[in-house]
Amino acid sequence: MGFTALTVILILVIMILANAIRVLREYERGVIFRLGRMIGVKGPGLIILIPVLDRMVKISLRTVVMDVPPQDVITRDNVSVRVNAVIYFRVMEPERSVIEVENYLFATSQLSQTTLRSVLGQVELDDLLSERDKINHELQAIIDKQTDPWGIKVASVEVKDVDLPPEMKRAMARQAEAERERRAKVIAALGEYQASEKLAQAAAVIGEHPVAIQLRYLQTLGEVAAENNSTTLFPVPIDLFEPFQKLMKGSASPKEPTASP
Repeated sequence: MGFTALTVILILVIMILANAIRVLREYERGVIFRLGRMIGVKGPGLIILIPVLDRMVKISLRTVVMDVPPQDVITRDNVSVRVNAVIYFRVMEPERSVIEVENYLFATSQLSQTTLRSVLGQVELDDLLSERDKINHELQAIIDKQTDPWGIKVASVEVKDVDLPPEMKRAMARQAEAERERRAKVIAALGEYQASEKLAQAAAVIGEHPVAIQLRYLQTLGEVAAENNSTTLFPVPIDLFEPFQKLMKGSASPKEPTASP
C-alpha cells in the first residue's frame, strides 16, 4: 500500500515538473501569463513556470514566407487579371503579436490579400507589367504600416505572377509585332537618309575631281574580275573618255611655225 502511494506521488511530481519546465530554442520566445495577466517575455533557454498559475504562448521570431493566394483584380484601364504574391515578415515584439491580434498569421494573410486588390486596382496594366518594383515597394509600405501595431515587420512583398486573359495576350502579341515593324521601318528609313547624305557628299567630290570617277571605275573592274567570271559585261559611259580625248587632241595638235627674221 505504501509503495503504491509513493508511486502515485512520484508520478504527480513528474507531471508537475513536466508542466513547469519549458525549453525554448534560440529563435523562440515565450509570452508568460499569470492568472490572465502578462508578466513578461522569456527565452531562449530553460523556462520554469508555476503550475496551474502560469500559461505560456510560444512565438517564433524567424522570417515567415507567406504565399498570397491569386486575387481577381480589375486594373485602372478595366482589364481583368489574376495576381498572386509572396510576403516576407517576422515578429519583432512577441507580446504585441499575442495581445493586439488573435491570430497574427491569419490577420497578415487577409490584410495582404485586400491590400493587393486595392493597390493593383489603381494602376494600369502596362504599369503592372513594367513597374513591378515600384508596386512591390508600395505594397510593402502599406502592409508594414498596418501590421506595425501587431509588432510585425514586413520585410518585402513581391508580385509573383500576373495571369492575363487569352484575348489580352493575343492583343499584346499583335501590339508587340506592330511595334517591331514600326521600329524596323524607322531604322530602314534612317539608313536610307544617311546613305543619301553620303552619296551627296561623294557626288560633290566627284563633281570637283572628274578623275575620281575613272579611278572608281577601275576599282570596280578589279572587284568584278576577282569573282572568277568567264564573261563580264560592263557599260562604260562615253563621258569617261572625254578627258583622254582632250589630252590626245592637245598632244596631237601641230605647233605653229615661228616667223623667220
